[in-house]
Amino acid sequence: MVQAYNFLASWQLFPEKCNYEKGMPPRSGNYRIESIKQQQELSVQINWVTLDNEAFFSQYEIRPDGQLHPFADKIFADSIKGEIINASTMEISFLKEDDVILKVKKEILGNGYLKISQEGIDAEGIPFRNIDIYHKQLSVLPYASSVGSVAVKPTEEGVIKHKALQAMEEQTNMHLDQIRQQIELLARQAQEIRKRKELSMIIYNAKLNFQPVIGHRYYLYEKQDDSHILSMVSPKEWGGNGPFKQLIAAVQLLADHTWVEIQ
Repeated sequence: MVQAYNFLASWQLFPEKCNYEKGMPPRSGNYRIESIKQQQELSVQINWVTLDNEAFFSQYEIRPDGQLHPFADKIFADSIKGEIINASTMEISFLKEDDVILKVKKEILGNGYLKISQEGIDAEGIPFRNIDIYHKQLSVLPYASSVGSVAVKPTEEGVIKHKALQAMEEQTNMHLDQIRQQIELLARQAQEIRKRKELSMIIYNAKLNFQPVIGHRYYLYEKQDDSHILSMVSPKEWGGNGPFKQLIAAVQLLADHTWVEIQ
């Protein structure tokens, strides 16, 4: 287990350096390897947050002696085999009915980064190879690793964290969405009021030959001298715009004495 020393650390994912043939790299990730049981086994703890902000935590143990050992999650694999090739390379294989379904190779690169290559076959029988790159961190961050990592059963702690984070995300997203809708509504209302104010200013500066009635339809025209006039006669009744240059809008007087354009 002396050769495993270089791997014993918490590693932070470089999402931008990942290369996936299956799925998408997570938004963030952490890969922790610890020595346990009188240094005869390794504990691998994997955390990751997806691009959809879903958080996951999983954990498994491996005895890197090159021998087959039963794997705890029988749904995923029947057995597991790990081997430390040298001080910078470790290989782990997951088997189902004596067939290797996933092979994970961990390599310490010359720059000190940890490269994890995962080779397997997806549900459609298509081979894939995903590569994650990590850098060693001095402290353990709360989330991390690869969506292509081994589908092991989450621990109770991971389930609690995931449920809590999911509930937090749902609640905050709901509140933010409500606030966004309120802001959009206020923005639309403000824009509508501004348009009504601008239209009202034009009408109150226009020529009026009658007393407008709230709720009635009127027609705002532009005259040949670029001034404006409010009329009860529509363009259809004029047979065009009548003696005016153009129709500006059909309008209606509201109870607050502002004017609104109507169809």
